[in-house]
Amino acid sequence: MSEQASAAPVVRFAPSPTGRIHIGNARTALFNWLHARRHGGQFILRYDDTDRARSTAEFADAIAADLAWLGIVPDRVVRQSDRFALYDAAAGRLRAAGRLYACYETEEELEYRRRRQLAQHRAPVYDRAALRLSADDRARLEGEGRKPYWRFLLDARTVTWRDGVRGPQHIDCASLSDPVLIRADGSYLYTLPSVIDDIDLGVTDIIRGEDHVTNTGVQIQLFELLGSGAPRFAHHNLLTLPSGEGLSKRLGHLSLAALREQGFEPAAVAALAVLIGTSHSVEPVSDVASLAGKVDLADISHSAAKFDPAELDALNARTLHAMPHEGVAARLAALGVGGGEAFWLAVRGNLTRLAEAREWWGVVTADGGYGRAEDAELLGIAREHLPAEPWDGETWPRWTRAVAAATGRKGRALYHPLRLALTGREQGPELKALLPLIGRVRVLARLDAALA
Repeated sequence: MSEQASAAPVVRFAPSPTGRIHIGNARTALFNWLHARRHGGQFILRYDDTDRARSTAEFADAIAADLAWLGIVPDRVVRQSDRFALYDAAAGRLRAAGRLYACYETEEELEYRRRRQLAQHRAPVYDRAALRLSADDRARLEGEGRKPYWRFLLDARTVTWRDGVRGPQHIDCASLSDPVLIRADGSYLYTLPSVIDDIDLGVTDIIRGEDHVTNTGVQIQLFELLGSGAPRFAHHNLLTLPSGEGLSKRLGHLSLAALREQGFEPAAVAALAVLIGTSHSVEPVSDVASLAGKVDLADISHSAAKFDPAELDALNARTLHAMPHEGVAARLAALGVGGGEAFWLAVRGNLTRLAEAREWWGVVTADGGYGRAEDAELLGIAREHLPAEPWDGETWPRWTRAVAAATGRKGRALYHPLRLALTGREQGPELKALLPLIGRVRVLARLDAALA
């Protein structure tokens, strides 16, 4: 699935609205959305909400909000809970073709068979015992109160495809158990609704995690049986923690909602989610959409992509350091931060989160002093040599040269006492940029307070 892919692909992201999505889920959503943008295609958000007990509208709304935060706006939104008539019709076709068959084993009986197969050093594959049941057998089992669940009868053949990430792939379906498509309570598992929706919605490219590779053989057989050519498949590597542990919904601190609340920039989250585990280095991007021009599916590594939360901290800082004022002006205003572009350019290089700008705005605008005097003699001389206004970017070097000449101080002995008196901080933005923002009246007040 390279630059020669379809000029107008149709892709889908299909979360289950049973919890919040995390950065690993975002990786899949982004690969799909960016592929559609790269090739002028369509991105569908499909809620796989057939699990009526666990799926909620609140989680669906939260997923939409998380995607919107990343800048992903779907071209179409579909809910599987609205589409049961399609699945019922497809199940009827499979039954009529003899490819969907009723089974009656309990979980305990199936587990006993699996253990026996393993003890005999055989693969724990379903033995299709249900196909040998007579009509009388089925009537007797149903008379006992058993309700059938339904398996798809696989062709015992090898299914092949060319994967957009992994290259030529094959699955020997003879080594697989016939998959269960419908539970005994009549509810559908993932496989059949997914295939039916992909056919009905015209999905051309299925881009998903490599944990779905084995499913592909089954799904290609279903696509073919239901009268549709299979879409192209691309299975990307998964994000893991540095320990190798996979990500899951239980890792709430890595949910997009938690990352947003922690003050991470969407562009930083997206860049790390997409670029890690590819042939590209992880670099800041100006916005999420710009990633479409950077990454093709063929660039994705076959190895696991190790996600280190500390790397996100560093990337977030680098993202802010390169961000122009127009990209944050409205958000700074919402934080109560003024100072315009001059303030932003002065402080952005010291930020790891945007909200920290509010602290530096407080440093700039606070009346009175901080009362931290490290070298009273130097501060007194500095007060005497304080230039008149107007101030600009040359005021700080002109002032400190005069103080240095009068005191003989240089380096840290010169600059550190002034920084402490003016900002109350051991380190921070260049005072060359901060001094004009603080202004002469406040600087005098702070020097006086430090000398008091």
